[in-house]
Amino acid sequence: MKYMNYHNVKIALLSVVATLFLSCSDEFLDRTPTHSYTADTYYSSDEAIIKGTEPLYNYAWHGFNERAILGMGSFRANDAWSPYLSGEYARFTITGLTSDLVSAWSSLYMVVTMANQLINDLDKYAKEDNPNVTQAVVNQAKGEAMLMRGCAYFYLLRGWGEVILFEDNDDAVKNPVRPLCKESSVLKFVVRDFERASNLLPERGSNNHPSRYVAKALLAKALLAQSGWQDGGSNKDGMRDEATLSRVVSLCDEVINCGQYKLLDDYENLFRPQFNDNEETLLAMRWADPLLGEYASNNNLISDLAWSDVTDINAWGGSLHASVDMLDYYNEEPKDSFRLRANFFTPGRYYSYIWSEKGGYTYNVNWCQGKKGVVGTKADCDGHLDQQASPLNTYILRLADVYLTKAEALLGNNESTSNPEALAAFNATRIRAKLDPKTSFTFEELIRERRIEFCLEYCNWFDMVTWYRWKPQTMLNFFNHKQHRAFMLNSGDVVVNPDKTLSYRCIFPGSNNWYFNDDEGHCLWNDRMTVSNDDNTTVMTKADGYTYDVDALAAAKGADYQPIVLSEANIFMPYPEADVIQNSNFNQPAVDYDFGE
Repeated sequence: MKYMNYHNVKIALLSVVATLFLSCSDEFLDRTPTHSYTADTYYSSDEAIIKGTEPLYNYAWHGFNERAILGMGSFRANDAWSPYLSGEYARFTITGLTSDLVSAWSSLYMVVTMANQLINDLDKYAKEDNPNVTQAVVNQAKGEAMLMRGCAYFYLLRGWGEVILFEDNDDAVKNPVRPLCKESSVLKFVVRDFERASNLLPERGSNNHPSRYVAKALLAKALLAQSGWQDGGSNKDGMRDEATLSRVVSLCDEVINCGQYKLLDDYENLFRPQFNDNEETLLAMRWADPLLGEYASNNNLISDLAWSDVTDINAWGGSLHASVDMLDYYNEEPKDSFRLRANFFTPGRYYSYIWSEKGGYTYNVNWCQGKKGVVGTKADCDGHLDQQASPLNTYILRLADVYLTKAEALLGNNESTSNPEALAAFNATRIRAKLDPKTSFTFEELIRERRIEFCLEYCNWFDMVTWYRWKPQTMLNFFNHKQHRAFMLNSGDVVVNPDKTLSYRCIFPGSNNWYFNDDEGHCLWNDRMTVSNDDNTTVMTKADGYTYDVDALAAAKGADYQPIVLSEANIFMPYPEADVIQNSNFNQPAVDYDFGE
């Protein structure tokens, strides 16, 4: 950890609650205090205690969400590509000096320190003899702090592996040079936080604060990871613990059957600001109203995602586009159009709610730029949009994840399953997407379903790391031989066919050549050969015997092509260089965390 992360940590929470950031909701983060507070006087009412939790839903996460979350969670998973935006994440060339990585690391530890301080301050200052303070509210605030601390450490674990654990900020200030903890200890810490939160949080959440079932859902996800997690060094696929898997299923059932959450009928509406805080949301980063100008508590991703054609704010994005992987998935099942239109713009697609004041927007470009997170114009957002501020929440967990977590737990160690209960969970997201239900599914099909359902939601890579720690051989084979990390160059690189499949041509990172061409200069697409790069007249199709072996084509480029190879050496991200320099423990073996048991 950087020393700077510990300085003045005791006033960090108070400085935040003294400026309390506003939100788009009617009540959540809706008032700014006009007085200064100290810890011993602040926690004097239930209202103040609840207000003290709310910076944990935006301000603390800002450095993670500002840009790094896209590269870490989606580009590394190969959901999408951009040769210009966070390309080092997609190419697995980040270093300890990558600025977004440093910001993300600091932000996640800000969540930890804020949560620690809130828990410790409540123990010290929320007096039981104060008639304006009730124990139920104190418990709720502690539960929320533990919930968010567990989330931060869960991201840290799946991002960096071995990380520093601490619960006492004062002790961390006095002893800042601390050892890394083993992955198994970090995961145990996460599980413990979620378990404690599930016992402290109320049966029903209110004003967009979480219920205990949110903690149970996250606990299920963490236990699923723990059931098969092998600390670094193993190169053999492992087995998940069956008893833990059974507990995961029970927890998922509690969440699904509690009556507080349900899948939204229209998948696309999940990513429109008018449907923030919907019934599918379990937990989200909830950002300030863009009109308030609170940069450090805003969702700033909009400027990287949107561009002038789709918005009237000054956004410089648009370079993000679908990966070849994702296009191949949609070509396997062209009926999956409802999720496709929510995830990516495709040629000819019309959106009534973008440029609604002009009758809607049609994407008249032969490309597949990113759609998710693009919210349209100021008018489309009821005025609540700014150059570097989107009104959209950032999902941490929604109910669809709970269904697929249950399906994965019921699949367990099997190659495939036709278990009716597992199928019901697996098919929940497919049925919502207007697709035919499956009669069985495999682990690879589960990966596919999760990747499409959560595409560009900044989480797919973190799930892949969990699978890697369970099945390293299987996942390395998937990364290096089944994923194709390629991208399109121009607006003429994608064509929608009459059967709704997508034809595309691409290049690979590390290649100095445009597209793939044969010796006669024909341009090679995924499903056809055309006259040249500039003439898209079809020369041969698959029906004529045309074959497209993208791996062989890439390898044929020889020295011009440097393939991206994943291994134990780059699955986890490097630590910030300044932390490594300041703390010699980063170069020492990790230790077990002392849980005081």
